[in-house]
Amino acid sequence: MSTRRPASVVSLRPTPRILLAGLVGGAATASGIALTATSGWLIVRASEMPVILTLLVAVVAVRAFGIARPVLRYAERLLSHDEALADLARRRSQMYAALVPLTPARLGRRSRSSLLGGVVDEITDVVDAHVRVTVPVVSGVVAGVLAAVLAALIEPAAGGVIALLLLAVAAASVVAYLLERSAQSELLSARARVQQVSDLVARSGLELQAIGAEADAHAWLADAHGTWRAAVRRQARGRSLAAAMILLATGVATAGTAWIAWREVSSGPVAALLVVLPVALGDGLAPLAEAMRALARTEGAQARVSALLDQVPAVAEAGDRIPEAVPEPTTDRLTASWRGDHPDMPDVTLTIEPGAALALTGPNGAGKSTLLAVLARHLDPMRGTYALSGTSVRDLDLAATRARFAVVDDEPHVFASTLRENLRFAGPDADDEDLTTALVRAGLGDLLDSLPDGLDTRLGSGARGLSGGERARLAIARAVVSQRPILLLDEPVAHLDHATAVAVLHDLRSAARERTLVMVSHRPDGLADFDAVIEVMDNGDISTTVCRRAACTDESDEIRQAEEAP
Repeated sequence: MSTRRPASVVSLRPTPRILLAGLVGGAATASGIALTATSGWLIVRASEMPVILTLLVAVVAVRAFGIARPVLRYAERLLSHDEALADLARRRSQMYAALVPLTPARLGRRSRSSLLGGVVDEITDVVDAHVRVTVPVVSGVVAGVLAAVLAALIEPAAGGVIALLLLAVAAASVVAYLLERSAQSELLSARARVQQVSDLVARSGLELQAIGAEADAHAWLADAHGTWRAAVRRQARGRSLAAAMILLATGVATAGTAWIAWREVSSGPVAALLVVLPVALGDGLAPLAEAMRALARTEGAQARVSALLDQVPAVAEAGDRIPEAVPEPTTDRLTASWRGDHPDMPDVTLTIEPGAALALTGPNGAGKSTLLAVLARHLDPMRGTYALSGTSVRDLDLAATRARFAVVDDEPHVFASTLRENLRFAGPDADDEDLTTALVRAGLGDLLDSLPDGLDTRLGSGARGLSGGERARLAIARAVVSQRPILLLDEPVAHLDHATAVAVLHDLRSAARERTLVMVSHRPDGLADFDAVIEVMDNGDISTTVCRRAACTDESDEIRQAEEAP
């Protein structure tokens, strides 16, 4: 599996269909300009009351241009948006594929809102360059050149004025680009703050309500939106300046052509054509300023997406061999680092036999979670070796290797969907019987029986809530549904009380009785059912204990008495 992103994810190179859309758009803009100019000629010529037959060509031309403009504009929109939407789908798929090697080591340091903004908003801004930049620029160039040539054929001086108008519009577009680029950093910072606060309030609404912090949440949102609105107002002032420059240039060009027509053109209808030509052209070229603003936004989005995807993956490119269905993980003097400068865990040498239950204990920061990340192929070893059934993980297909592990952390996410869908995302092929069995084995059988709609009961924000113990058991049920042979658990009962933690871990061992289990915990609760306990110390020392219930836990007097009985 390649860990390098395809360059096309952030490429701004237009496709042939986009260029074709630009040409069609140019024809539509030119039709609008020709419609205005021809109408001016026709009105003035008709006022002279000539023979009606002399007006037929102009009448037909007005009708033709009037019909062509919307038809061509529709064709341009159809071509450009069809290509842009298809391109967006391709780029999103490529971006998701490029993000996989970065998870979770390189993405964990980013907030959910900023990551969501990168995947949704930033890549959309990049694709928008086709519709909002390339097409308007090509259309404007085509229409502007045609208008300048027409004016020059009628009166060379008028052609020069039209050329100067094109230069003025180009200058205004450059100003719009520079002002937009300078405003982007402030605006994006304000937008990111709004997303961050909105995400926090949406996810923690019930908790904020429980502690009476609704007023604080409203104040956070109001402050974030106030900052964003101020940034938008400053951005709008820059946009108004560029629009005013184009409007002023159009007025000056109109006055210039009127003066030239008065001095050099003897025909009234032709003079009318020349006078309205810059008015129509200025209206047709006005979108160029917005195109340059879109270009500034696109370049910023392109830089941010590149910064996200150009990170060095924590997992190097792997081979293509497929691991065994039930592999045996082994490590030899293994250590790893999240930053690459110094080890974040001591050297570990161990063999985890299929079906074994292993607990890793020790203080925070000792490297327990780092070891789990290496086992799950979320992080490459810094030194030492890691193999599955004797084959180095560097020779195994990354996706297939990760598919052998189910990871459960201390904060399992509950999706705002049904209980069925909260389980099936871990096992898409599981039927209702499989889901029910997993819930019962995870200790949620009574909960399922109490739900009015059973598996169709909606969970998450605004629906049926789950306690901390129920969330932990739901994560265990997901691991059971996944049918993956090795379960890796990172502090699954960290936020639970002693009695609940012991009960959850007991149900976990029952649910995963035929699977390999590796659990990280800084608490001794519920370790009696584990085959071995490895204690990792701050100073790098490691001690392994063959677990005896009386030595590993004090969960009940009955267990002690059973162990002490002759």
